[in-house]
Amino acid sequence: MIKIAAVGVAAVLLAMQFREVKPQYGMYVVFGAGLLVFFYAFSNLEGIVEVIGQFREYVQIEGEYVEILLKMLGISYVSEFGASLCKDSGYSSLAGQIELFGRLSIILVSMPVVLSLLRILGQLFS
Repeated sequence: MIKIAAVGVAAVLLAMQFREVKPQYGMYVVFGAGLLVFFYAFSNLEGIVEVIGQFREYVQIEGEYVEILLKMLGISYVSEFGASLCKDSGYSSLAGQIELFGRLSIILVSMPVVLSLLRILGQLFS
């Protein structure tokens, strides 16, 4: 975490230096640092997947549900990342659209879980 924070602070300080000369260069620096953090986070995803796999073994969760959970986490991270970059660039309306699409995508991905829950509730009450 210290490395990522250092990259972020260094990028912001460098972007501030470019603000007066060429503001677009500062945006490029921040965008590059954001991509670096994004790919570093994805490199740590393997450890998270292993822990979720162990959790699945302990609790006896079907693999389909774990896959859905990972998709939902990925969608939320990518949409938040994209929306943040748009907000920082001054395009907040596009950021809102990205966030909305991310929420709708999460709802779409989670539908099998909702349907399964409704089936279980229907069996319980009949």
